[in-house]
Amino acid sequence: MLRKILKWTCLVILFAIGGVTIATALRQHLRYDAPLPEIKASADSAIIAKGRHIVMGPGHCFDCHSSAANKDSVVKAGGETVLSGGVPFKLPFGTFYTRNLTPDPETGIGKFTDGEIARVLRHSVKPNGEAVLPFMPFQNLTDEELTAIVSYLRSLQPVRNAVPDHEYNIMGKVIKAFLITPQGPSETPKKAIAADTSATYGRHLVMAVANCNECHTKRDGIGNYVGEPMAGGTVFEEPGKPTLVSPNLTPDPASGRIAGWSQDQFIRRFRTGKVIPYSHMPWDAYGRMTDAELKAIFAYLKTLKPVNTNQVKP
Repeated sequence: MLRKILKWTCLVILFAIGGVTIATALRQHLRYDAPLPEIKASADSAIIAKGRHIVMGPGHCFDCHSSAANKDSVVKAGGETVLSGGVPFKLPFGTFYTRNLTPDPETGIGKFTDGEIARVLRHSVKPNGEAVLPFMPFQNLTDEELTAIVSYLRSLQPVRNAVPDHEYNIMGKVIKAFLITPQGPSETPKKAIAADTSATYGRHLVMAVANCNECHTKRDGIGNYVGEPMAGGTVFEEPGKPTLVSPNLTPDPASGRIAGWSQDQFIRRFRTGKVIPYSHMPWDAYGRMTDAELKAIFAYLKTLKPVNTNQVKP
């Protein structure tokens, strides 16, 4: 009797494993519907300049999409860096490579329409309908910002660089099959927003453009936000390097890193740049933000609910 029970148990387990394996294989290239934003690239130099500022500044796109060894120093000096992709990210569920963002028609975005490029950013859907991995949280950009970014990318020199396909391990394939879905805007996208020094614009920069909350709001293992907004607590561990924890940026007097700072101190910190060599924060890109942008961010951070996280302030 026991042998029969074990036999049937094994058969059920094998059947379940087989079913999951087949389903995983069939769901590797799911297609999704998402609207094409009505975005058209412009040849206006002011719009292109705005796009360049976002890409090289608060949006820090070059940080992942440029493989140049000296990209930080080039950008810090105000220069251009090639956005030809190919940067590998080795994660527990596979190795992933950033895409070529130059207008090369074969290996870059040259064959995509303006709307298709904008849809990747706003709705996380590729031109072929597949979902984009949730590494680019730019879904809440305004139409004006999307237009500027697409216009700037169109203005670049095409660079032929065939980027490898992503390499999923078994766990990665299961995650792709059952957990990766398109991430759309969390609020109704605006046509434009006033770029002033208000807390309203600061919130937009923090949450939609610079995406400070991606590291300064604690998340669970699959990317869901579980901590208080901007209260820090994200742990960064790399072999051979000291562990870093993102600081609490709320105005809590006990544990808020910048609670006692003045606006001028806040701006000076960004102008100083990277102090910890292995910091994950894109200091050189953020250092290119204007004083007005930094004032807006500072104003927004001051409006947050104070959260005592018991972090020890340096």
